[in-house]
Amino acid sequence: MSLYRNFLSVGGLTLLSRLFGFVRDALMAAVLGISPVSDAFNAAFRFPNLFRRLFAEGAFNTAFVPMFAGALETEGADGARELASRIMSWLVAAILLVTIVVEVFAPQIMVVFVPGFVGDQAKFELTVFLTRIMFPYLACMSLMAAYAAILNSINRFFAAAFAPVVLNLVNISALIPLALLTLEDRDTAFWVAVATMAGGIAQLALVWWAIRRAGFLPRLRLPRLDAEVRRFWVLAVPAIIAGGITQINIFVGTIIASGADEVMSIIYNADRLYQLPLGIIGIAIGTVLLPELSRHIGAGRADEARQSQSQSLFLSMLLTMPAAGALIALALPVVRVLFERGAFGPDDSVSVSEALVGFAVGVPAFVLIRVLQPGFFSRQDTTTPTIFAAISLLVNIGLSLALFASLRHVGIALATSAAAWVNVLLLAIFLARRGHFTLTAPEWRQQGLIALLTLLMGLGLWGAVVLLGPVFDPGYNFPVQALALAALCVLGAGAYFALVHLSGVQRLGALLRRLRRTKS
Repeated sequence: MSLYRNFLSVGGLTLLSRLFGFVRDALMAAVLGISPVSDAFNAAFRFPNLFRRLFAEGAFNTAFVPMFAGALETEGADGARELASRIMSWLVAAILLVTIVVEVFAPQIMVVFVPGFVGDQAKFELTVFLTRIMFPYLACMSLMAAYAAILNSINRFFAAAFAPVVLNLVNISALIPLALLTLEDRDTAFWVAVATMAGGIAQLALVWWAIRRAGFLPRLRLPRLDAEVRRFWVLAVPAIIAGGITQINIFVGTIIASGADEVMSIIYNADRLYQLPLGIIGIAIGTVLLPELSRHIGAGRADEARQSQSQSLFLSMLLTMPAAGALIALALPVVRVLFERGAFGPDDSVSVSEALVGFAVGVPAFVLIRVLQPGFFSRQDTTTPTIFAAISLLVNIGLSLALFASLRHVGIALATSAAAWVNVLLLAIFLARRGHFTLTAPEWRQQGLIALLTLLMGLGLWGAVVLLGPVFDPGYNFPVQALALAALCVLGAGAYFALVHLSGVQRLGALLRRLRRTKS
């Protein structure tokens, strides 16, 4: 299938996952609210996710996919499966070692991860307790991500894209009774942690079944170092460092946020909302683009590789810019409708919406990083993006420290967004200098019009919120608020795409034809 068709498939399933994720997050906000217990849970949940992105997404989505795609082209399915077996054995060994270390030394490690919690013994001990329950989640998610990388490389996207839906469904099944029961906050956090672990197992089972059915299930063995494994580590170590630096950006925000009550939970809830466009567009584009670029470059099809990159840039900005504009214009109504119930109050909605605006400014940059990095990774250059990630880390640290005292959660969000834009500029400039990325004059015009149309849509939505007046005030009738928000989203999207069509940025009929097109 074409790039657009694959993107539509992955993006649609990711949208489904994010919708269920919103239900899960709304239920979690209702049972945990913005509190010391929710701070502890969110810190414990972030920790295994940091290592998942480091080991699985970092190494496999950057170093392994190009090697696996090349093996498929030159050695066929048997050679590619054998390569996967040798490399997966090393991944499993690394995950087991890290898991054992964290389970044994969790208190000492969490002192570094959340130093601001140390002064509150009950909060710190709960964080350690929940970390020990959820850290094996790392093993499930890392194996799932590795299997997903193999499935994506052979153009089988469904199982990996649907797996997060399974996680959300398991969590929702646990959260509904928790929302109805009256439990101590600590007990509630314990059962949410158990449900998270169960969801991780369910995800892994689904992807394992899919890869077994495809005939590409790697056979695990004792790790051995050979020429191809050495080559993998040469590529993977810079990728792990690059992924590690990206995660250190989150780590820095976590350390700073731990010094003030409730800031971590505010950041977490805002993060979940801006992840919707990032997940649907950025992750979908990145998932589809890296294997496609790797195949084109491996076969010497340079023109096709540049065309895929240009198509990805256009499609991602066509969809991401209005999403970011809508998040900025509708931040408070969105948070109020999705989260404001139970333990989550009106003041919490204001704080989360403020952080959401700060993150939304960077949403196009977060997506562009996913579009531009494959231009390096598909050519087996993992060092250059690592250097750029390190520079963005320094920007994030400096701005976070400078802004936190006066802006608190908003400062952390703005610092994260600014660092992402610095990374985008560096990636684009160096890809262009190497001749791997160019925008023609018509393409620059397209991007400028997309920005202008987004501004017009955002102003229209903001004006509509003002006109609706008390509809989005605290305590107003919830069904009316939900219907009003849905109507604004539909009207905003309709107006934007009508302008896109009329301005000639993208004729909607042509876009639909692209989505239906298949390769000959």
